[in-house]
Amino acid sequence: MTNTQTVPNTAAGILAAAKALAPQLRERAVEIEQNRRLPADVVELIRATGAFRMGFSKAWGGPELTSVEQTEVVEALAYGDASAGWAAMIGMDSGLYASFLDETVAKEMFPRLDMSTAGLLFPTGRADRVEGGYRLTGRWQFGSGITHADWVISGAFIHQDGAPLLVDGSPDSILLMVERADVEVIDTWHTTGLSGSGSCDYAIHDVFVPDGHTLTFGKVHTGEGPLAQPEVHMRNMPGVPLGLARAALDWVREQVKAKSSPTSTGWADTWRVQVALAECEADFNATRSAVYAAMNRQWDVLAAGGTLDDLTPEERAALPLSRLHAFRTARSIVMRLYDIMQTSAIYKPSPLDRWLRDTITMCQHVVAQDKILQSAGAHLLDRRPSFPLSLGITG
Repeated sequence: MTNTQTVPNTAAGILAAAKALAPQLRERAVEIEQNRRLPADVVELIRATGAFRMGFSKAWGGPELTSVEQTEVVEALAYGDASAGWAAMIGMDSGLYASFLDETVAKEMFPRLDMSTAGLLFPTGRADRVEGGYRLTGRWQFGSGITHADWVISGAFIHQDGAPLLVDGSPDSILLMVERADVEVIDTWHTTGLSGSGSCDYAIHDVFVPDGHTLTFGKVHTGEGPLAQPEVHMRNMPGVPLGLARAALDWVREQVKAKSSPTSTGWADTWRVQVALAECEADFNATRSAVYAAMNRQWDVLAAGGTLDDLTPEERAALPLSRLHAFRTARSIVMRLYDIMQTSAIYKPSPLDRWLRDTITMCQHVVAQDKILQSAGAHLLDRRPSFPLSLGITG
């Protein structure tokens, strides 16, 4: 296990460690993909960067990175390997979830800052109300990083006296945290891309979950400020597509230069290649700027003591829209770079093959789907979003 005394505990230290690790992740990308989960030593290398502790508050002894700083770290790791960046992005939610738990209980659950959490938040399980807690049963998909997680968080519909508990006519749900040892991992993760994230299905069979290990994003128990917000776990997600896209842009430019000679006409002198690369750079820069501008504006408002409601409708909608755009733009960039490289891109030694499949897969996540567009559009029109949590709305 990682020596916690050597783990960086500042934003600058964690980012530097992530950037230093990226070349090793790139070298092992094929192995990670073939393994269909992060090898144990790679998990420890990521843990040693401090990535898993990013969300823990300074009151806990953590680094309490801002959303922008978290995203920069995820971006740096994804520059090395998208699956590693994805697993780090998911695993570091431990410190963010702690705000929604009773502080005493949370400190018992997370005695170390570098513990990771996995799980699916959508309520697909069943939580039967019993004295002191719930009996949880169900099967969930997309447990990214579950093979190395310490805790597993799962959404479930509440049942009381054998029947669904209704609130205003709709089934009520809750999030429950279970130790990884009480979870059955089902090896279903044979996918187009992001293969190394180990996002297997998992099942929980009639496990008792005490009340203290449950949470909802509508109620903060510990702390306050910009990180104690209902959509905080979504903010750093754009770091994965941004890191991947930057890696692909840099790699293709190096390849084009290598195929060109200073003394003769080559790919670098081709109008088609020059225009396509410039278009991709323009799209990347605009998309990345939009992501960080939206997060910085949100952080400024929250850090000044405001709430998400103090954002204008346009500012609030910019957060989920910039996330979606980062995912979709990364896919578009990689596809155009694939065309630039022509037939050389189709052979699996080319990282473009993996990057293309990774972007196709990550764009199937809900944060990159039309539900986000509808939710943002509905918010701008003073209507009910279909995915209100993407806007930080819990009521």
